[in-house]
Amino acid sequence: MTMFEKLLAFSRHNKMAMLALMDALLLPLALWSAVFLRLGGYWDPKLNPHLWIFIVPPLWAIPIFIKLGLYRAVLKYLDDKIIVTVFSGVSLSVLVLQAVIQMAHIWAMPRTSVIIFWVFAMAYIGGSRFLLRGLVRRIDAVDAPREHVIIYGAGRAGVQLMLALQAGREYRPMAFIDDNPELHRRTYRGVAVHPPRELPQLVKDLEAKSILLAMPSVSRSRQREILEALELLRVPIKRLPGMADLVSGEARVEELKEVEIEDLLGRDPVPPKPELLARNIRGKVVMVTGAGGSIGSELVRQIAKNQPARIVLFEQSEYALYAIDQELARGAAAGLPRTPILGSVTDYQRLLQVMRAFKVDTVYHAAAYKHVPMVEHNPVSGIVNNVFGTDTTARAAEDCGVDTFVLISTDKAVRPTNVMGATKRMAELTLQTRHARGSATRFVMVRFGNVLGSSGSVVPLFRAQIKAGGPITLTHADITRYFMTIPEAAQLVIQAGAMGDGGDVFVLDMGQPVRIIDLARRMVHLSGLELKDAARPGGDIEIRITGLRPGEKLYEELLIGDNVLATDHERIMRAQEYCLSETEMRDLLANMDEACRRLDAPAAFALLQQAVREFRAADATQDWVVLQN
Repeated sequence: MTMFEKLLAFSRHNKMAMLALMDALLLPLALWSAVFLRLGGYWDPKLNPHLWIFIVPPLWAIPIFIKLGLYRAVLKYLDDKIIVTVFSGVSLSVLVLQAVIQMAHIWAMPRTSVIIFWVFAMAYIGGSRFLLRGLVRRIDAVDAPREHVIIYGAGRAGVQLMLALQAGREYRPMAFIDDNPELHRRTYRGVAVHPPRELPQLVKDLEAKSILLAMPSVSRSRQREILEALELLRVPIKRLPGMADLVSGEARVEELKEVEIEDLLGRDPVPPKPELLARNIRGKVVMVTGAGGSIGSELVRQIAKNQPARIVLFEQSEYALYAIDQELARGAAAGLPRTPILGSVTDYQRLLQVMRAFKVDTVYHAAAYKHVPMVEHNPVSGIVNNVFGTDTTARAAEDCGVDTFVLISTDKAVRPTNVMGATKRMAELTLQTRHARGSATRFVMVRFGNVLGSSGSVVPLFRAQIKAGGPITLTHADITRYFMTIPEAAQLVIQAGAMGDGGDVFVLDMGQPVRIIDLARRMVHLSGLELKDAARPGGDIEIRITGLRPGEKLYEELLIGDNVLATDHERIMRAQEYCLSETEMRDLLANMDEACRRLDAPAAFALLQQAVREFRAADATQDWVVLQN
């Protein structure tokens, strides 16, 4: 360990004392240098009686520096703002020096030497700090080799990221990339800005291990274009948090995140309409069933932002309920009245008790079994929870005078080929029947496709498989799905729930469908890995086709027919579809309830086919004889 490294190992107070001692030596040197320079290299004997003046400047300068906080600054993290502190401290010290010279009648002191002293003191005190900072950072660089990175984006966020990384010990910024030609060839702290076309060569020449996206305010569509271009480089990509998180203080510039597949598939969000968001929420008691699930928890977050009188969290899973309740307790909605309730949506008396006790105004029914293979293998459980759970909750809502009941449905309810989709379509039908016979409660259904990152999404599965080294399992090479981010879906659900007179089936605009195999490939590339296939046998991750699962479709749809109407929101449509009469529905539910009580899966399945006319039984591969639950 060198002498300098030993000094760095001192305590904080010892380091401050050493810096003060250094300044106590530099200030007399600065004054002597100023006088010597002013006298042209000669000494004036008239100054001999006043040699004490060269020693005393630290007596007032050091306290001034302490008061201004000069010694509180950490050398490693010094920035250009330290110049202001040094300027203020030196300037005050020079004024005091001039006053002392006048009061002591030191007329032999050249007048301009005080001005020269100011220049030398600024250079000695300020320069010593930056010299020490450079030495500290150089030692850190030797002790901890850092990963070479390239920053995409040379704007304010990019420069701040570079400064933060240069002060850290993990990454070494080697170059900037920016689309703006006016910035090309500029240099920030020795880091040059290059055009995007030079990126492939830079990655190779600089041995860059990561590309860091520093564009927190760029549109999602532009970000997607950049990511698609970077995908071919096979280099891990990380990004800054969003501008909203940076502004709110929830994230810092140096807190880099892995690029999520949401950044590639997500669309530029349409600003929500405040009046629609608030209509069923503001000042009202809102109940969310399945409040701990992927969609339910996001609904809770969005509802909390719109000033409800109270949120009732209704959930069957104890841990999920605890998690969302604690999240609310720690967040901005900590002061919002909320009540976590453990219960099942098939328990009419429990639902009735809760809705009456809290005088619930709006119910968002997100509780459901949604995992296709699980429900396919457990058809009776799926029917009980999805069909009877919805009907029971709706009955309790009617009996308690709830104003609005919003069902969270799915695109799998359209021409279903699996039990899950058929149960969700029948749940829709039960609500449509209630509306058709006349109800004081307004029933609304909102249908949409997959949400990125939900518990049933392929994204978490693929991410885990990539982390484990593969293979990625895919059921079919041509399978496609619609995708939407969870926050966008929740906002649109709330807005759709505020529309219509009742009995409406609203369909969310999901954008363009995505081939799941392309999704898998992109996730591999964004991880900085290479696909392993016949053309690249030395690749990292293999995609293995396993065959369609029971009841799984190649393509999902959002509409049963072609009858669709526009609404006031560009991404919300109203579907016009058939419904069953009250007599038909009553008989079907009674027979289905009896079959479920007997655990007679084939009988319950047959009744489900009868109720959901477009349920294509031929596509179902479930063995109803073996699996009776």
